[in-house]
Amino acid sequence: MVTESLDAARLAARAASSKQGEGIVVLDVRELITITDYFVIVSGTSERQVKTIADAVVSELKEGHGIRPVRREGEAGARWVLLDFVDFVVHVFQQEERDFYRLENLWRDAPTVEWEPAVEASSG
Repeated sequence: MVTESLDAARLAARAASSKQGEGIVVLDVRELITITDYFVIVSGTSERQVKTIADAVVSELKEGHGIRPVRREGEAGARWVLLDFVDFVVHVFQQEERDFYRLENLWRDAPTVEWEPAVEASSG
């Protein structure tokens, strides 16, 4: 069943992909926790890229779809930025933090959701 929150989580994954986010995973956590439906997990290679990915997700959802995060945390050090959209949560990590916290392992019982990366327009 496709839901609005799933569509929005997929949009967040695509926005992260458009900024070269790595290892993007969308997890369906609806059966495991009650506070949100989906986790979008993505890695960036530097503090700057983590911030860029987080900004792209917020911009895409806000400007394109009128969806704003209710909470935004972790931007000071940009090692792990959390964007809470209530129905889904986006976690943007630097790889070292992602390896340490291992959210995919913590939520290993959550099914992975398919999503399509952003299609780059070719200039030819």
